[in-house]
Amino acid sequence: MPSPVLEAADLKSQDLQSLEEKIYRTIELLKSAREAKSTAERDAKRARAQMEERGDEYDHMKAELVALRKEREEVRTRVEKLLKQIDALTAAEAEA
Repeated sequence: MPSPVLEAADLKSQDLQSLEEKIYRTIELLKSAREAKSTAERDAKRARAQMEERGDEYDHMKAELVALRKEREEVRTRVEKLLKQIDALTAAEAEA
């Protein structure tokens, strides 16, 4: 029959071993959480950079669209002016 002192020592040893295992598992979980956090931060930084780049592209395309619309309006005005001159010439020839 084992002595009560040995049983107590075995229990303390088992408790210590169990606590040690829990600490190691906690350390591994902490490492995994830190790696996941680092990955998430890197992904978020990349996403922010892409959003900023897309925003710059949007601004550029918007400005280009405005310029093209202005140019189209100028061309329309010039064509209408030319058509009026042609109409005036053909009307003058028809009267003569």
